[in-house]
Amino acid sequence: METFEEIVVWLESLIWNWPETIFGYDSLPLMVIVLLGFGIFITIRLGFIQFKQLGHAFSVLTGRYDDPEDKGDINHFQALSTALSATVGVGNIAGVALAIHIGGPGALFWMWVTALFGMAIKFTECTLGAYYRVTNDDGSVSGGPMYYIERGLGGNWKFLAIVFAIAASICALLTGNAVQANTVADVMNSDFNMPLWLTGLITSTIIGAVILGGIKRIGYVTARLVPFMAFLYVLGGLVILLIHYDQVIPGLVTIFTNAFNPQAGALGVGSGALILTLSYGVQRGLFSNEAGQGSSPIAMSASKTDNPVHSGLVGLIGPFIDTIIVCSITGLVIVVTGAWDSYHDRALSPADPNLDYVIEEPWEEDGDVHADVLKFEDGVPVNGELLRYNIPVDTMYADSDQTTLFEGTIAVNDDILAFDEDGMQIDRIHGGVVENVASLTSAAFADGLRPLFPGGQYLVTIAVFFFVISTAISWSYYGDRSFQYLFGDRAVFWYRLLFVGMHFFGAIVGVTAIWAFGDFMLGSMALANIIGLLALSGMIYKIAKDYNDNNR
Repeated sequence: METFEEIVVWLESLIWNWPETIFGYDSLPLMVIVLLGFGIFITIRLGFIQFKQLGHAFSVLTGRYDDPEDKGDINHFQALSTALSATVGVGNIAGVALAIHIGGPGALFWMWVTALFGMAIKFTECTLGAYYRVTNDDGSVSGGPMYYIERGLGGNWKFLAIVFAIAASICALLTGNAVQANTVADVMNSDFNMPLWLTGLITSTIIGAVILGGIKRIGYVTARLVPFMAFLYVLGGLVILLIHYDQVIPGLVTIFTNAFNPQAGALGVGSGALILTLSYGVQRGLFSNEAGQGSSPIAMSASKTDNPVHSGLVGLIGPFIDTIIVCSITGLVIVVTGAWDSYHDRALSPADPNLDYVIEEPWEEDGDVHADVLKFEDGVPVNGELLRYNIPVDTMYADSDQTTLFEGTIAVNDDILAFDEDGMQIDRIHGGVVENVASLTSAAFADGLRPLFPGGQYLVTIAVFFFVISTAISWSYYGDRSFQYLFGDRAVFWYRLLFVGMHFFGAIVGVTAIWAFGDFMLGSMALANIIGLLALSGMIYKIAKDYNDNNR
């Protein structure tokens, strides 16, 4: 397993962070070059369409140009809701927190840059997705990179379409599904002490009930769920920013300053390295808004329309809503509350998959030597370290009120059990930890809303629960369309069953290797897609020009 994880992390680094042994840390990561490079190129070639046509894009979204008789499965609003349900969610809550945790506050700036250029990329891929879509035997439609690569570039390029479809099928199972399940299970366990398997059972049952009904049921559910949850989450974030209004400007200054001159936090949070800050900003920006990834055009291709440009215009709204609005609120809340570089009280299960035990020397008791036991005295490990997200935890306590310092041991074997000084097993130890992913955002909301009412973190808990469901639902569609392209209609049902099973599995296991492998597949999707988009840049220029000429 350790060898597998090493291979997975190396593969992820090959795409997202050039391996030091090959190029050195001062080299720009491959996907930063590819995504920003193509975003700048297509923005210039299309005449800064994301700025000139943004108002018109919202007009298309309102349904002004819709015709119910047009070919397609769902309307533009449902298609955008499906695409946004995969982006406005854990990427905004957990992805932003992860970017700031590793890259520091400056990573948010690079997420903004990714989004601005990503809007032009989204227009390109969503327009091509609708232009080259196909009609299935049952009357439904299928589109996306695998179709515009094969049909737009010819049979000699089919291998690239297959690469994309394989990567998308796997990425949907992992990043769009298992990682989502792990996030909500971790939050529910932290806030309500709910067993991981129970959360996984609940969410996988709901997801299974929806995705087995196909894209029409998916569009129906997401069109109602996403706007409500996004509004509730954004409202909570705006309230926090109003409460901390005097910290908003300093927070923005911190973000811009750290974008070009990163500083590691006092607790070791944030890289302090420009390349890592930039890389994580772009990487989590892509994970959040999916620009260039090739997933959104799969949903937007299902729009009822006879004009593919309409799908592209609605598609470019996605990064604007997702990153420029929602991610900005999340990042600002984390920064202005100081939550990104603080310890937060938490009850820890000794078997928490995010904990690492470093035993520097064996512990001896009554002549017995224990090489797999971490000994605590006065709440502090004396023969090693206890780490969470690679950062040492604060002083540990035996009770939730933190009045009794933890005196005891943790046996680091297959079960990982904690014992008090009398040898009695205990389920939880308590103390300060540096949070990451959704738990960091939850802590920031709790701190930010505390002046008005306690329990602000539960807003994030509720948002995470529903966003995970909506995100996984949308990714199931991306995955099954890719699987259909590879293996035909009959394989879709079995893929959906596998998707539900993988969701439950993701809830109950650690996701370090899963997240890394998912990121590798995410990068593979994006790389294959960008190559196809670059080769079809002449076609998208012609389509956009014809549309502008006919609608002046």
